[in-house]
Amino acid sequence: MVDNRMHLEFSSLSQNEAFARAVAAAFASQLNPTIEELSDIRTAISEAVTNAIIHGYEDGAGRITLDCALKGDLFVATVRDDGVGIANIELARQPFYTTRPELERSGMGFTVMEAFMEEVTVESCAGKGTSVTMTKRIARKA
Repeated sequence: MVDNRMHLEFSSLSQNEAFARAVAAAFASQLNPTIEELSDIRTAISEAVTNAIIHGYEDGAGRITLDCALKGDLFVATVRDDGVGIANIELARQPFYTTRPELERSGMGFTVMEAFMEEVTVESCAGKGTSVTMTKRIARKA
């Protein structure tokens, strides 16, 4: 059961990464997270949106959506693009793997998301885009 949800759609411009990160953190703040929990959410959203911009559209124009939901003490965020998709998800999730080495990408996006969120699932279809869903449990204060 979802307690609250939001939907945001924006252009695949690098300046919108900070906007998406701030919106997700503001939405998650309803669960009264710690500063560390908010920082984790901001970082994971930043990585997912950056991946969509850099890899999903390969410098072309596109649309990214961010859907967030609150389910009890869970924050759930899904970042979607309609870009090129990921040919090999398992390979893409390996640390230091990148399809854009010429941009000096570190290949740590999925690793960072997994470090800061409890669960990260990736769905992708070549030529149709990618969806990354991340879940973070927010500890309730006594």
